[in-house]
Amino acid sequence: MIDKRVDTIAEAVAGIADGATVMIGGFGEAGSPIELIHALIDLGPKDLTVINNNTGSGHVGLAALIAAGQVAKMICSYPRSLNSKVFPELYRAGKIELELVPQGTLAERIRAGGAGIPAFYTRTSINTPLADGKKVRTFAGKEHVLEFGLTADFALVKCQTADRYGNLLFNKTARNYSPIMCTAAEVTVVQARNIVEVGQIDPECVVTPGIFVNRLFNVPDPVVESELVKAGTQYP
Repeated sequence: MIDKRVDTIAEAVAGIADGATVMIGGFGEAGSPIELIHALIDLGPKDLTVINNNTGSGHVGLAALIAAGQVAKMICSYPRSLNSKVFPELYRAGKIELELVPQGTLAERIRAGGAGIPAFYTRTSINTPLADGKKVRTFAGKEHVLEFGLTADFALVKCQTADRYGNLLFNKTARNYSPIMCTAAEVTVVQARNIVEVGQIDPECVVTPGIFVNRLFNVPDPVVESELVKAGTQYP
């Protein structure tokens, strides 16, 4: 019987080792798997490369992972946003590496990686510093820059509803990068607010098929990042 549920959140993140590349879903707090990130902090791997839209807020979630000194490199679109304090300070001090990627290009690089497409050309970033050192070709009289697909060892994502097979539904815009990250990682770990019986999710509504999911952990009452930040919470 296929059953991808695990009993503990420690079991969910087990095996994420030093030097791993980890994709983490979320657009700001929307869809951010805070509980899985905190479990990753507890696990303690170092020298991680993390792929995310931004670099977290306050001192919880992704920002707390960075503050713990576990992230060597961020690949993201928004390294500095509202309440983003940890990453900017470390970056200015030369203690963390940044690969800045335009948001649409980031999404397409992840999608391409999950689809087995090694690289593609795009107009985005032409004639900007982000194109420096990259191959440029002309198509239909316009220059395009070469970008490479992104893959990861693990993806940590959050969903609204799952079944034990790993079929996933997301909460509106909280899906953001999560579906494509599920396809681009060797191991996908999901925290689900609801886990229902097989057959209770309409197959026509499934966003991410279970074939792309490896582990499920039930988090029925997930924390809200902005509330933690407002309260001045720090993890651990």
